[in-house]
Amino acid sequence: MKSCGVSLPAAASAAAARSLGVAGNDEEKMASGKATEIEEDFPKLTAQEKESLVGIDRLADVFCYEALVLKAEGKVDPDIFCQLGHFNLLLEDYPKALSAYQRYFSLQSDYWKNAAFLYGLGMVYFHYNAFQWAIKAFQEVLYIDPSFSRVKEIHLRLGLMFKVNTDYESSLKNHKTLSGLNNPPVSFLFSLQKKYRAAKEAYESLLQTENLPAQVKATTLQQLGWMHHTVEQLGDKGTKDSYAIQCLQKSLEADPNSGQSWYFLGRCYSSIGKVQDAFISYRQSIDKSEASADTWCSIGVLYQQQNQPMDALQAYICAVQLDHSHAAAWMDLGTLYESCGQPHDAIKCYINATRSKACLNTAALTQRIKLLQAQLCNLQPGSLQNKSKMLPSIEEAWSLPIPAELTSRQGALNTAQAQQVRSTSSLSPTSPQTTPNHLSSPPHSATTSGVHTKDATPSGGNNGSSGAAATLPSGPEAAIRHSGGTPHSPGTAPAQGLTNHVQPRVTDSSTSLSQPGSPAPGVLSSDNPQLSALLKGKANTTSNDDNSNYSNHGGPSSEKINNVHPGLHGAAKPASEHSVASSPLSATATPSPRPADPHATNSLSCLNSPSNSNSQGPVTLNGKGPEDSQSPLKVEPSGGAHKHAVPAGLAPWSSVSIYPSSSEVLKACRNLGKNGLSTSSILLDRCPPPRSPRPPSPPLPKDKLNPPTPSIYLENKRDAFFPPLHQFCTNPANPVTVIRGLAGALKLDLGLFSTKTLVEANPDHLVEVRTQLAQPTDENWDPSGSRKMWRCESSRSHTTIIKYAQYQASSFQESLREENEKKKEVEAEAGSSDSMMRRRKGPFKHLKFGTNIDLSDEKKWKQQLQELSKLPAFSRVVSAGNLLSHVGHTILGMNTVQLYMKVPGSRTPGHQENNNFCSVNINIGPGDCEWFAVPEPYWGVINDFCERNNINFLMGSWWPNLEDLYETNVPVYRFIQRPGDLVWLNTGTIHWVQAIGWCNNIAWNVGPLTAHQYKLAVERYEWNKLQSVKSIVPMIHLSWNMARNIKVSDHKLFEMIKYCLLRTLKQCQMQRELLLAAGKELVWHGRTQNEPAHYCSICEVEVFDLLFVTSESNSRKTYVVHCQDCARRGSTNLDNFVVLEQYKIEDLTQVYDQFTLVSIRRTTSSRRSV
Repeated sequence: MKSCGVSLPAAASAAAARSLGVAGNDEEKMASGKATEIEEDFPKLTAQEKESLVGIDRLADVFCYEALVLKAEGKVDPDIFCQLGHFNLLLEDYPKALSAYQRYFSLQSDYWKNAAFLYGLGMVYFHYNAFQWAIKAFQEVLYIDPSFSRVKEIHLRLGLMFKVNTDYESSLKNHKTLSGLNNPPVSFLFSLQKKYRAAKEAYESLLQTENLPAQVKATTLQQLGWMHHTVEQLGDKGTKDSYAIQCLQKSLEADPNSGQSWYFLGRCYSSIGKVQDAFISYRQSIDKSEASADTWCSIGVLYQQQNQPMDALQAYICAVQLDHSHAAAWMDLGTLYESCGQPHDAIKCYINATRSKACLNTAALTQRIKLLQAQLCNLQPGSLQNKSKMLPSIEEAWSLPIPAELTSRQGALNTAQAQQVRSTSSLSPTSPQTTPNHLSSPPHSATTSGVHTKDATPSGGNNGSSGAAATLPSGPEAAIRHSGGTPHSPGTAPAQGLTNHVQPRVTDSSTSLSQPGSPAPGVLSSDNPQLSALLKGKANTTSNDDNSNYSNHGGPSSEKINNVHPGLHGAAKPASEHSVASSPLSATATPSPRPADPHATNSLSCLNSPSNSNSQGPVTLNGKGPEDSQSPLKVEPSGGAHKHAVPAGLAPWSSVSIYPSSSEVLKACRNLGKNGLSTSSILLDRCPPPRSPRPPSPPLPKDKLNPPTPSIYLENKRDAFFPPLHQFCTNPANPVTVIRGLAGALKLDLGLFSTKTLVEANPDHLVEVRTQLAQPTDENWDPSGSRKMWRCESSRSHTTIIKYAQYQASSFQESLREENEKKKEVEAEAGSSDSMMRRRKGPFKHLKFGTNIDLSDEKKWKQQLQELSKLPAFSRVVSAGNLLSHVGHTILGMNTVQLYMKVPGSRTPGHQENNNFCSVNINIGPGDCEWFAVPEPYWGVINDFCERNNINFLMGSWWPNLEDLYETNVPVYRFIQRPGDLVWLNTGTIHWVQAIGWCNNIAWNVGPLTAHQYKLAVERYEWNKLQSVKSIVPMIHLSWNMARNIKVSDHKLFEMIKYCLLRTLKQCQMQRELLLAAGKELVWHGRTQNEPAHYCSICEVEVFDLLFVTSESNSRKTYVVHCQDCARRGSTNLDNFVVLEQYKIEDLTQVYDQFTLVSIRRTTSSRRSV
C-alpha cells in the first residue's frame, strides 16, 4: 500500500491484517467484558515482524492521506476515506475513524461490497457499545463474504454482544460456530438457558480434554461445582453439595489463588453447617485479593448465626462500604438491627435495600418498613431512649475503623480504581468515581448497577487469569472494580422473605446494560453519550436523545459499560479478493436503477429484470434505495461515487442474461478468471445485504388503524369451490381472511380432531407443552404485574395426549368452581376501576398449552387426514398448486398437519410463518380464539420494536403492545375465530393468537404458485441468512424441483425462478472449476428418493449439489455436511474433507434449458401450468 510516497513495509501490512483486537493488559480486557479466550485465538506478530515495525510511524500515513484529501478540494476517491478510517482504527482514534467511515459511506454507493469497511465500522460501534449497530455491521460482513479473514473474531464478538442482549440462542450459535460445544462460554450459555443437563455434559466433556490448561480446568470445575450447589434439578441436596465441594476443591488444586473458588467453597460449607470450614474459606477468599461485598456479607451471616452480633455488624458494614447498593447486605443488616431491638436503624437499612436496583423483594421490604413504622408510632414516648442499645447505630457503625484484614485490600482496591478511572476517563465520561473508605454517613441511594440473586455468581474473579471463561460485567463500576474473570452460575428463584441470606452479584446480567434502539429513519442515535456527540458533530445529523438514554430497563446512560477496547488491526483483504457469494438467491437484492417514485413498491428488480443487475444506480430492495435503508450511517449517496473498472479480457457476468442456453452460462463462468474466481468485485455480482422495510408511506390516519377483517360466509360446497374465493384469499391486499361456516358447508367431521377422539386414537402421542401466564388477550405484563412488556416468557416440557386431555378437563372443572365462587365478588367490584385494575394485573396463574402435535403419520391419523381432502384445492395440505408439495420431503408443521390443544389464555406469540408462506388454521372448538394480525409491509416496524426490547424477531417470543403499534401507525386486524372457521393468513402476515375458551386447532402452511409468494419467500430466505437463522424451506432445492415439475406462464414468477437457477448453476460450475484446479476429487453420491435438502452443520445455510463432508463421517456413512466456507475454515486445503456430488452438471443444464416460459394457450402438457 502506498500513500503520498510513503510506502508501508510488508511487516506493517502483516500487523494491520493480524492485529484487530489485541491490546491492553489482561485487567483491561476483563474489565471491559472480553473473554480471555479471545486473546488466545488471535494471531500474534512474530518477533521478526515486531522488529520490522520499529520506526514505522502510522501517523505519517494518516497525515499523508489527510493532506491528499485537502489538496483534492472535494474530488476525492472514496477509498481514501476508507483507508483513513482503517488507519485511525489502528491508532485507536475512534472519533476520526468513525468520521472517515461516514464519509466513505456517503460517497460510495456500493459500500456494502467492501467487507473490510463494514468490519471496521462494526469495530468502532463495538468500541462505543452501540451493540445493535455493531451486530448489523458484523452480520453484513458474514453475509457478503463468509470467508472474510476475521470471521472467527466476528463470531466471538457477536456471541458476546448477543449474550449481553440476553439473546442466548444467538449467542450459543455463534460460540458453536466459533469453536464447538466443548467451550466454557458455551457450557455457561446452556446454564443461562436453564439447560442444566446439557451444561453439565458440556463441562464434563471439556474436563476429558487432553492437555487442558490449568486455568481452564480450574474455571470449568468452579462452574460445575457452583452449578451443582445452586440447581435443584441436578439431584438431592446431599449429593449435590458433596459433588460441588469435590469440584471446588479440585478447582483450587488447579488454581489455589482463586478467591472466587474459595468463596464458593465457603458458601457450600455454610449450607451444610460446617461453620469453621466456611470461615476459613471466606478468609482465604479475602487473602487472595478478593475483597468483595458478597464475601463480607456471607461472613456477616455466619457471625449472626453464631450469635455474634457485633462481629456480624462489622462484616455487613464492610460489605455495604464496598458496594453501597448491595441489597442483600442492607437487608441482612436490617434484620440484625431488628433482632437487637433497634427498629430505627432497621428501617434505614431496609430503605437502602429497597433503593437498590438489585433488590428482588421490594414489596415485602416495603410492607416490613410500614409495619415497623406503625410499631414505633404505638410505642410509649421515650421508651426506646431508655433502652440500652446492643449495637452502635448505623451512623456510628459507618465510621468505625475497618477491620485490619480489609484495610490493606481496600486501600489497594481504591488505588486500582482511581487508576482505572483515569485511564478510561476519555472514553467513559459517565463512569462513576471511586468512593472513599469512610463516609460521613451511609448512602441513601444506589450507586452501582449490579443485580443480586440468591443463587447467582458473585462478581470478582482471578487477577490475570487467562484462558478462563470470562463474561461481560453488569455495569461500569463492576468493570472498574473487578479485574479478574467472573465465573457465573444459573440463577434460581430468589428468597422472598426477610430471613438471612446472601445474594451474590450477577456480573453477566444485562439488567443495567443499555442497548441502542433502532435509529429512526434519517437520524443517528446511540446508547453512548460520547458517540451521540460524535454523530452530531461529525455526521451533521441529529442525535436521538431518547435513544441515547435508552436502556433495557430504562436505566440512565451513566450506567452503561464503556469497554476498554483492545488494539485494533487493520486492513483485511480488499473486496476484489473476496470469494463468490455463497447464496445464489442473494439475487433478491442486486443493484438496479432507482425508481422515479421514491415510494414505488415494485418487485425485486433483479429478479424481474436481471439484465440490470450490474447497474450502477443506487441499491434497491423492495423498491427502496439506500436513502430508505435502516443503516445507522444514513447519508445520501453522492452522484460522483467511485466506479470500479472491469479488467480487460474478462466477460462481465451481467452480460449473461437468463435467456441463453446453459452452455453459454458455463462458458461465461470459465471466462471469469483462473479457477473460476473473478478478480473484480463487479464480476462477483454480489448483492447488498437485505434490510427490514420501512413502513408504507404516507402513514394511515388513526381511524384506519383498526380495519375490519375480511370475512366470507359459506352456505354450501359450491361456495367453497368458487374460484373467486381463492383469488380473494391470495390477493396481497388482504393480509388475513376468515372463512366462516366452512365446516358446515363442506360437512367436515371436526369431531375427528376432538380431544376425546384423539385420546381414543393415540393416547400416548407426544405433546409439547408450553407453561405460560394467563393474561388478558390485548396485554402482556411481567410476572409481577408491574409493567407491560413485549417479551412473552414460557417454559417447555413434554407430555402425552391423554395426560394433556386430563389437564384440559380438570382445568374446565376448576374454572366452573372458581366462576361460581367469584360471581358475587365480581358483582361487588364491578363499579370499582381500582379493583378491576388490580384484578387485571395479577397475580397471574400458570397454564399449560399443548402445541406442535405432529399429525404427519398417515397410519396413525388416516381418518383425520382423509377428512381434510374435502377442502378446496388451494387450502389443502397437498396439491399441485402448493409450492410446499414440490419440496420433495416432509417439513413438519409446514407440509404436514399440526394440532394445538388449548385452555383459556393459551398463547401463540407473535411471528411470521416460516419463509413467509401462507397458513391455514381451522378451529375445532368448542371454544373460540382471538386473533391479531398486521400486514406484511409493517414487519420492519415490529422488528425494530423487538430490537429495542432485546428480543430476536425471528426466534424470540414476543407479544406486541398494541399501544406501541398504534402510536407508530401500524394497523391491527382483530377478530374472533369460532368453531368451524378457517383463517387464511396471507403471505408474510404477522400474527399472534390467544385462546378464549377450551379448544383444539389444526394448522399447516400453503405456498400459492404466485410471483408474490415466491418473492417474499426468497426475501425471507436471504434475511434468515443475514441473521444466521436456518431457513426451514430450502428455496434453492425447491426452485430446481419447480423447474422440473411445473410449467410457468406468469412472466414475473418465471424470471425469478430462472434467475435463481442461473445463479445456482453459476455457483456450482465455479465451485467445480476451483476444486478440480486444486486437484480435489469429486465423489459421486447422488440423491435418494425423498432425501431432505442438506444444510451446513455449522452455519445452517442450505448446501446444494456439492456436499463437503468430513472424512471421518464419510467413512462412517453419517455425512456431517459443511458448506464450502465452513469447510475451508476447518481445513484451508480441504485435506480433512470429501466432496460429494449429488447432481451431474449435465442434469442441471438440462433442467435449466427445459425450463421455459409458456403461453397459456400452449398448456397441453401433462405438467401443471401456472
